[in-house]
Order: sequence, then C-alpha cells, then structure tokens
Amino acid sequence: MSRKISMLAPDWWDFTTLDNEILNDAAKLTAKDMLQLSRVGFKVVFYDTLEDFYLAEALEYITAWKQATVSNPVGICGPIGPTEQLPLVARLVNELQLDLSNAHFWGMDEWYVDGKELDASHPLSFEKADRDLCFNLMDTKFRISDSNLHFPKADTRKYISSWENGIRCAVMQGGQGDTKHWAFNDPVKREGKYKDAPPTPEEFMELSTRVVDLHPITCMQNARTSAGGVVTGIPRQALTVGPVQTWKADKVSIWQAGAHDNPFGQRLTALMISKKIMDSAVPMSLLADHPNVQFNYFRGGIGVCETEMH
Repeated sequence: MSRKISMLAPDWWDFTTLDNEILNDAAKLTAKDMLQLSRVGFKVVFYDTLEDFYLAEALEYITAWKQATVSNPVGICGPIGPTEQLPLVARLVNELQLDLSNAHFWGMDEWYVDGKELDASHPLSFEKADRDLCFNLMDTKFRISDSNLHFPKADTRKYISSWENGIRCAVMQGGQGDTKHWAFNDPVKREGKYKDAPPTPEEFMELSTRVVDLHPITCMQNARTSAGGVVTGIPRQALTVGPVQTWKADKVSIWQAGAHDNPFGQRLTALMISKKIMDSAVPMSLLADHPNVQFNYFRGGIGVCETEMH
C-alpha cells in the first residue's frame, strides 16, 4: 500500500506521511506518559525551570571537556538552536579556569550559499554565533585553539577527517526542528528512487557530512526564529553533520525547551524512539538505533495536544 502524500509539502517526505495510528498515539501522551517512555538506551529527563534546563545543557560541555587529556582528546558537538547555553559555557570555563588545550568542539551545521559555506562574518552564520556567544567570551588563557574548533565547510573532507583521527566525541547535543530533524538531517524530496517510499533507515544512516536541500518546513521555521519571518532571506541548502558522525558520539543529547518544535512534535519523536519505530520521514526517529540517547525537556514547554482557539 502506497504511503500518504504530505499535507505540508507534497513533493517531500515528512511526518504527515506516517500512519495515522502513530500520530494519534503521540498526540495522546501526557507528561507522565512521556517520562515513562524511558528504556535502556533512551532516557527522558524533565527540568522544572529554564535556568536549570540551560545550566544542565551547559554543564554537558564542561563534563566532556574535563575528560580531555593529551593522550585522550575529547570534544562535544553542539547546535545553534538552542543557543542560550552558550554564554553559560563560557562563564563556567572562566570561573572554573578550565584548561581547554586538549578539548575539541564540532559545529553541527552551516548554511550553504552559491556553492560555499556562509562566511563566518554573515549575521546568519552558525560559526559566527558559536564564536560570538561562547568562544570569544572565554578568557584567552583558557580558550580552545582554532585548530580544535571544527566547523563544516563546502569541502567536507577536513571536517569528516576530524571525526576519524582519534578525538572522542563525548556528546552530540541538538535541538529538534519542526521537521523532526537533528542538525539539518531533513527528510528528503519525494522524487527518483524515493518517489514511493523514503530512504530506509539503513540508507539514511549511511549518510555522512554533506550538503542538504532543506525541507520547506525547515526554511519556514528558520525564517520565523532567525529572520522575522522573511523566508526569502533563508538559504535553501545547508551543510550538516551526518548520521555517520552522529553514531561516533558516545551520547546524543537533545534539548527541547518548547521554543522550537511544538507539543506534538516533542511527543512524536520520543514515542518513536522509545518504541523503536524507525522511519526516515521522521529523521529523529532513527536515533532509536543509537545506544545512548537522552531527551531533555523543560516541563513548562511540553504543552498539550488539545484544540483551543485564540
């Protein structure tokens, strides 16, 4: 039986092409139900305040970097979205006088425009955000050296190599977009060999760092969160860390404060990961195959899936 056509972007795959039973089951989940989705390899954690939420996210950087030594370099891969944790990371490094000479950081993604990565001086640049909100706020005595900062570029070879030269990624952080992606691992277009079915989980998990076409939902979301809704100002392609690199991370930690994906989306991916329902139309669901995933929620941002008029 053929899959449904997307309600949101008919030429693409996305979560609306799933069986209605899965969607309806997700919408029914209460906050208590969500906590009970934890299983071996998948943990659901709630935070009662935003202060605790973002501090816990920042501390993942510190915990990872404290493990780094000359013989055991350790890093963290971090997102732009959320970003509220980044200044806290810099403050903690400065206050703790943490030596980061053996620490590493990978940026998750970057916009791709006219055949190259967006310049780090551009206001939309993710590298610029990481530097301005975190690394440039660190005291120069403690700051990570530029050689230990790894940002994806149009020529992906150096970035990919940085994941393969003995540096351990203790944790890959991320948010969750409206397309249920981590980084920019969006669902693919409904064309060619994927016209009647999306890539199998096995096919999708073979993808490395690459240039991706962004789902229309992702373009709209980034316009809303970063450009005042001006969709025409948002690039339609990006560079993104791939599943290949993601599976090299000891842990994948997803942070959901309720400012990005909505109450339904926050429930859907948790349900699919918990029940090991893997479908590349919902890329986040493929993390069901990773051995150590944690979903972190701000309790005040979980919301409800009920109809109410405003």
